[in-house]
Amino acid sequence: MSAVIVEGLRKHYGDVRAVDGVSFTVAEGEVFALLGPNGAGKTTTVEILEGHRDRDGGTVSVLGLDPATGGRAYRERIGIVLQEAGFEEEFTVTELVRLYAGFYPHPRDPGEVIDQVGLADKRNARVRTLSGGQKRRLDLALGLVGRPELLFLDEPTTGFDPSARHRAWELIDGLRALGTTILLTTHYMDEAQNLADRVAVLRGGRLVAIGAPDTLGGAGRGSVLSFRLPEGAVPADLPPLTGEVEVYGEAVAVHTGQAARDMHALTGWALERGVELTSLTLSQPSLEDVYLDLIEQPGPAAGDGEPGASSGSVIGDGESESSPEPAAGEEFAPGRRS
Repeated sequence: MSAVIVEGLRKHYGDVRAVDGVSFTVAEGEVFALLGPNGAGKTTTVEILEGHRDRDGGTVSVLGLDPATGGRAYRERIGIVLQEAGFEEEFTVTELVRLYAGFYPHPRDPGEVIDQVGLADKRNARVRTLSGGQKRRLDLALGLVGRPELLFLDEPTTGFDPSARHRAWELIDGLRALGTTILLTTHYMDEAQNLADRVAVLRGGRLVAIGAPDTLGGAGRGSVLSFRLPEGAVPADLPPLTGEVEVYGEAVAVHTGQAARDMHALTGWALERGVELTSLTLSQPSLEDVYLDLIEQPGPAAGDGEPGASSGSVIGDGESESSPEPAAGEEFAPGRRS
């Protein structure tokens, strides 16, 4: 079952196509990461899914409802953790989490949520006394307390130290285990690599790639075999290889799309000569490598293979994707947005 279905989504701000024919699905219980540079269309797409911005075209279904018309019944089923949010700073942590719990029909225990996000020792502290990282944890608590079926996480670990980031990752893994669907935006590629079941990359308002982090674009870049030439050997002595060979003094790198074949040829060649291939390693491109390749490619974005990829002009990566005016008719709370 799909928790989110997006087909041919479009949003224009004047002549700027902020979202230009985007299509994807998110399965129930999946952690799905939406990636892209500033101005790619991530925020606009997520705000449409949250029900806080109108779309100009396409269809959207989230938890079986249209976010544009779902109203309070829809917002009671989702949680939102914003990149930046405002708080009433005279509340204590406990008071604020209890307040938000009251917006939902079946909330989680506020004290349990406060413990879970690592604010147990700050439960009676006033919000104004919290550090930036502690406020991010509070924001996470407010997104979780309603027991959401679908949780939107917008840059959830910005401002966290490494230890706090890993605790947040453990929390997200725990939510996945409970069956919570999570749509994540992040600029941290290691975060997407560790958390997401699938990632989608937006560029210029269009979807350019979608897939599992370990396989996204990997076939196009291939793998790299690295080793040092044995003593007395020169590059011309190496066996025929399918990949491109680069030599840096005694160091050799083979960029190959047939790693097993070239590894077999190299190790067989070394065994026949009774020599060792020191520093022999096989590496694959990281998600960050693939991501940088995708967003730096010139020209219009390519379709991702799902329906709804469209042709047309695209916005530059540095242009703003936000409308100057918020969507009209927004109501406060469940599925909060400050």
